[in-house]
Amino acid sequence: MMAFFDALKEKLQNVKKGWLGLGSLFAPDKKIDESFWDGLEEQLLLGDVGVDLTDELVAELRQEARKSNIKDASALKEKFVDLIVRKLEEIPGMGKPIETKNKPAVVLLVGVNGSGKTTTAAKLASKLASEGKKVLLAAADTYRAAAIDQLKVWGEKINVRVVAHDVGGDPAAVIYDAIESAVASDGDLVIADTAGRLHTKHNLMEELKKVKRVVERRLPDEPFESLLVLDAVMGQNAFYQAEVFNEALSLTGVILAKYDNTAKGGIILAVAQRMSLPIRYVGLGEGSEDLELFEPRSFVEALLS
Repeated sequence: MMAFFDALKEKLQNVKKGWLGLGSLFAPDKKIDESFWDGLEEQLLLGDVGVDLTDELVAELRQEARKSNIKDASALKEKFVDLIVRKLEEIPGMGKPIETKNKPAVVLLVGVNGSGKTTTAAKLASKLASEGKKVLLAAADTYRAAAIDQLKVWGEKINVRVVAHDVGGDPAAVIYDAIESAVASDGDLVIADTAGRLHTKHNLMEELKKVKRVVERRLPDEPFESLLVLDAVMGQNAFYQAEVFNEALSLTGVILAKYDNTAKGGIILAVAQRMSLPIRYVGLGEGSEDLELFEPRSFVEALLS
């Protein structure tokens, strides 16, 4: 557990830089006065927590300080960690891994172009394969030759089979063929990379609805996940994306990609609370192994350590 925690601290260095104001606020020599509360509010807003949630966190922490008669900021840090963790754990499914008890399960990764979907699909496949799962990748972003080629390269690298059609083909047909291959080979799950062309929003949503219908008809009793891949650097703009993709799919969770490259660590809190969606995995680097199951306390403690 300590090795995992130490690795997290190292991977989160860039994020922690954006939270250093919080660290200094909770320094041992700091007293709890109005300047403390003003500073906390400012750092949370700068960290992309959002106005409503910032107000809520500050109000609840004030109440905790009064109730426990805490006068020293350093003594309040543990309460702050507990408060954030509690907020995260209130969201059903937070940090829940992909289930493969029934098979084949299907995991549909959605998100805008550039969010990191293709790389995330490969990382998720690599992670689950390393856990002994038999995984297939479906190259269902058929409008971009680069996406198909990139997934094939990843497939060779991580030794996972990729099911792909020609550029411009029907994404639903790609996923259907991947499901058939998984059934025939006793595969555990299919991870599908999809297109993300929000400039053609209507067509994309109809396409995703068709994909969902195809999966549910073919596997009516099997688990089906729709995970939104968000580029953590985008901050508050992430919420528009969530609303758009929810028009077509009942999202079951979020994967935050590129989290190690953002100084706005509060996006985890904001996404979970405002979208009422669990964070399932977090991308913390470029390697195939750099996708971590989201564990609230470990992440919050690593950020504020």
